[in-house]
Formats: sequence, structure tokens, C-alpha cells
Amino acid sequence: MPKTNRPLTVVALVLSLAMGALEATVVSTAMPTVIGDLGGIEHYSWVFTAYLLASTVTVPLYGKLADLYGRKPILLFGIALFLVGSAASGASRTMTQLIAFRTAQGLGAGAMQPVALTVVGDIFDLEERARMQGVFGAAWGLSGLVGPMLGGVIVKYLSWRWVFYVNLPFGVAAAGLLVVALHERIEKRARSLDLGGAAILTAAIVALLFGASGGAGAKPALAAAAVLLVVFIAYERRVPEPVVPLDLFTRRVIAVSSLAGAIIGGAMIATLTYVPLFVQGVLGGTATEAGGAITPMVITWPIASALSGRLIPRAGFRFLVRVGLGVTAVAALALALPAAQTSGMWPLRLATGVFGIGMGFANTALLIAVQTSVSWKQRGIATASTMFFRTIGGTLAVGVMGGLLRSALEADPSIPAGAASQLLGPDRGRSLDQATVAHLAGALREGVGSIFRLIAGLAVVAFATSLLFPHVVTAPPDTPPPTPPSRPGA
Repeated sequence: MPKTNRPLTVVALVLSLAMGALEATVVSTAMPTVIGDLGGIEHYSWVFTAYLLASTVTVPLYGKLADLYGRKPILLFGIALFLVGSAASGASRTMTQLIAFRTAQGLGAGAMQPVALTVVGDIFDLEERARMQGVFGAAWGLSGLVGPMLGGVIVKYLSWRWVFYVNLPFGVAAAGLLVVALHERIEKRARSLDLGGAAILTAAIVALLFGASGGAGAKPALAAAAVLLVVFIAYERRVPEPVVPLDLFTRRVIAVSSLAGAIIGGAMIATLTYVPLFVQGVLGGTATEAGGAITPMVITWPIASALSGRLIPRAGFRFLVRVGLGVTAVAALALALPAAQTSGMWPLRLATGVFGIGMGFANTALLIAVQTSVSWKQRGIATASTMFFRTIGGTLAVGVMGGLLRSALEADPSIPAGAASQLLGPDRGRSLDQATVAHLAGALREGVGSIFRLIAGLAVVAFATSLLFPHVVTAPPDTPPPTPPSRPGA
């Protein structure tokens, strides 16, 4: 069997990971132009929700498939589906078409991100893996954070359709490199795919996300989610090849990592979502200033992630997890202080910069600890589960916090419907009378202030969870990677 070419494989994996993370956010700045071209503003949020929902619910399934059939075919399938969705999204003529094709994109992204990180765990030993996962964690964070800025540049100088078309050459390059560079040896044995478990889990997550968003039907959706999760657990206990092996969560490192990842994922996504809103809606800043409020995270996260990877062999996982989550708790508490919310931009920038440092340290250590604790046959689903819980936590948190903001706006009857959109729109609320603007700013301050306090609470709970994190030896699991590298240091 040919040997894996690690440098070319790493390039392919970075491209795959960056495309999936970037596409989750790059569309945001293009959407006003898309609405102007296609119409359908009432379906605005579904352009984002469809992608995130599809990519989230399929992560455990792809992780299991990668363990059963190998990483390479599943990753190539995900890239192909992502590129088909990208090309079709760019060619969309209606908002309904765009939502459908964004769903296809998300289905591909659900394979690209977790399987790419699983391959890193396969082809590098622990010390190398720690460094490389730091690099990949930085690539993921940086790609997601710079997405809105890149989307604005593309729309300004090209067309909103190129937000999607730009993926095509990079995706083709990634797939081509994987075909020639990555080789793996898969054990030939009879396999059964748990489609029933995958369907029940998908239905449960969809119901949970709808329930968390609030509004009409939230309580029935949450009840349905609870019932479906109970059914899923009972079902998974009986099938021979469960899509999510429940015995994984009897391991303390995976259980604590999943819980901490879900909680801090909620705090992270909420920070990225609501700090820019606070800058524009309360402080009266521009869209550029709103983006600048989270720019420090773009800088500190990759640096801390790469540093964490280098420190793991010497400092161990538990120390870095606790330090990282402790730093995020301090940053979130500072963000929730009234003084930070009334002193202009610099306190916000400082808080998001420190938050990025904590995320870079904690996320890298959590992921590698999980990969180190399992053998090759379970590394795909273990990696996927870590990412799955982090994404679910973020999605649920944003939904709940959106309900808090909506309640704050609805509590003041003097604020007309649509006033918040006008305040945040291109005319900066010039068509609104001053009394309405004052009431609206006060409601936004109260609503986002509540959100910042909830973010702080989540970060503190995540740090408390880290105190339960066990000692994990920095040694490889009992099963070696299926494809050794071509040469040392290759």
C-alpha cells in the first residue's frame, strides 16, 4: 500500500476545514444584497439556520461512517456534496432555492470538519498531533471569524454569487490532494449502518433547536425532543453498531469534554453574535466598529491555540483545559460588568481578546484529550461527538438568547414593529423619531445586558465543569494509526 504524504494531506485538510468554517459566517454580510436581488426577507434567517442545522445533525453519523468505512471516502463525499451545494447556491434564482441548496452545503460540511480533524489524529503521533491540532484549531477559528469581512469584500468587488463560487477551486484542489496523498488500510468485515438511530437523533435535535428558539410551538417541540432523546438512548442500547456508542460517555474524559464543550460553545457563539449587535444598537457604532469589537478574538484565538498544542506534552491536558476555561470565565464576567458596557469600545475589545485566549487554550486541549483516550476504531465518532456538542450548545444558546432579546423589545409597547431593523439598517434609524430611538436603545441595552450576564454564567459553569476533568496520560491509545507516514518528519 502507498504511504500517506503528510504535507499534501495537511494542505487538503486545512482547505476542507477552512471552507466549512468560513461558509457558516461568510454569507452574513452578503445577505442584504441577496435579499435585494432575490426578495424573500421573511425567510432571511433560514439561509443560516438551514446550513447550521444540516451540518450539525449529521456530524455524529459521518463520524461513525468514518470509523466503519474509512476517513478518505467519507471526506471526499462531504467535499463533493459541499461543492454541489455551493455551485447551486450561487446559481439560485429564488430564496427557496437558496435555502434548499444551503442545506446541501451543510450536509457536506457535516462530514468535512470532524473527519478532517480525525485524520490529523490518525497520521500524527501525540506530540506532533498536539502541534497540528493547534494549527487546525486556529484555522477553524480564524476562518469562521473572518467570514463576515471576506463576504463584504467579495460582494463589493465581485457579486454575492461569488460568495459561493469561490469555494469551487479550493474544494477541487482539496479533493485532488486527498486522492493522491492520503492512504489508509481498512479492516474488511461485515458492517451494519444504524440508519434508525441516525433518523431518531436528527428528529430529536431538530425539535430541540426549534424549541430553544422560543415562540409558538416551543413547548411541544421541547416535549417532543425529550421523548425522542429517551427513545434514541433505548434504541442505541440494542443495535450492534450504534451511530453514537453510548459507552463512550462512560469515559469521564469524553463526558466532561462534551459537557464543557457544549457550555462554552454556547458562550462563544453568543459572544460573537451579540457583541456586534450591542455596538451598533446601543453604542451607535458602525458595522465596521461592530466587527472591530470581535477582531481581537481573531488574533488571540489562533495564537493561543497553537501555543496550547505545543504545551500539551509538557503541561498535560487538564492544566490547559482549566486555565483556558478559567480565562474565558474572567473575560465573560468582565463583559457583563456595567462599566464595560458604558465605557466605549476598548473594554469590549479587551474582553473579546481575552476570551479568545481562553478558547484557544481550552478547545485544543479538549479535542486532543478525547482523541488520545480512544483507539482508531472510535476516533472518528469521538472527535465528531466533541464538535457536535460544541455546535449544539452554541445553537441552543443563541436561540434562547434571541428569545431574551425579543422579550426585552416587546416589553416596551412604545417601540413599533420593525424599529430595531431600521436602527441597524443602512439609514441608521434616521426615519425614526428621537423618542423611539431612545426607547429602542434602552430596550436593546436591557436585552443585550441580560444576554451578557447569561454568557458570564455559562462561562463560569464551564470552568466549574473543568474541575471534574480527569488526568489523561499523554500517551497514544492501544491501536496505532492505520497508515504510518512515509518518513519521519514528512
